[in-house]
Amino acid sequence: MTQKKKDSALHETPGVSLSNSVSAKSAERIKNLRKKKIKPQDLVKQITQGNKTALSRSITLIESQQVKHQESVNAIIEGCLPFANQSLRIGITGVPGVGKSTFIEAFGNYLISLGKKVAVLAVDPSSSVSHGSILGDKTRMEELVKQENAFIRPTPSGDSLGGVAQKTRESIILCEAAGFDTILIETVGVGQSETMVHSMTDFFLLLKLAGAGDELQGIKRGIMEMADAIVINKADGENKKPAEQAKSEFRKALHLYPETESGWKPKVKLASALHQIGIEEIWNMISAYEKATKANDFFQHKRQEQNKFWLLQTINDRLKANFYQQPKIKTELKKQLKAIENNETTPFVAATYLLKIAKDL
Repeated sequence: MTQKKKDSALHETPGVSLSNSVSAKSAERIKNLRKKKIKPQDLVKQITQGNKTALSRSITLIESQQVKHQESVNAIIEGCLPFANQSLRIGITGVPGVGKSTFIEAFGNYLISLGKKVAVLAVDPSSSVSHGSILGDKTRMEELVKQENAFIRPTPSGDSLGGVAQKTRESIILCEAAGFDTILIETVGVGQSETMVHSMTDFFLLLKLAGAGDELQGIKRGIMEMADAIVINKADGENKKPAEQAKSEFRKALHLYPETESGWKPKVKLASALHQIGIEEIWNMISAYEKATKANDFFQHKRQEQNKFWLLQTINDRLKANFYQQPKIKTELKKQLKAIENNETTPFVAATYLLKIAKDL
């Protein structure tokens, strides 16, 4: 008796492309998911369960310029607040080329090996001009991005530094609610970005490179005063000796600064992120800082002062945004700018006039 040949489990119906069919179904499913509106309380629930997709979606809402999203954003942040504040926030700055991405990847992978959950966020003032990102493509952190206990989010673009910083701070709250206990906030070393990052972090790390004896030239005094530690990166091979010299110079310079409010004396460390040198020592130093500042109550005091700063900053930002959005202000502002151009009024008289209009609206 001849048996009928059974189709293989891998049988493909003639004339039908299985891969195209699957791709079409996947695309349709993704499209439907995007269309589906998820309630803020559902997003909060998913975030607190560690759902990274819900976290990404919520941060996208935070970054949205659309007024219609603001109510949902407020509800999500309010829902996440009770689960926040249980993390260590570390700011990392340094000029382009200092090796921030390599350092953050090595540092993040090390923390994950200790059982930590690591989120990487960014503040970039240049993004408002170039619409780019200092994190850019996540492939710059190839290993870290693959980690289940890592979350990497590039900077929002097309906004002012104040706007980017506020959104980053709100994103921190969501990351903490999602269970990330270590938040790394990267900034490029230009403009006022360091000040903004310093105002939302517990520990501020300055990455430097060894030069030819000119390590202290061109470095802004303000950054030195903000830094809780300076790390001379790429301290390997031929750079090792110059790095040791740079370390000595920075130590001498730091001794000239007044004692910090925290009681912590800023440290100078050497590292080679590429060769995993100094990473463990840097983490031990940061852990020692956390322990010391929690013991003398500075850690919580700093968080409270930061919250006050962000209250005032948010009021200023929203008053400013509301002012410039008024149709009458837009019209009168053009007239006043023209009047100043023609020497028909002064900036101060024009400002007083515009503020009076805003008050009467």
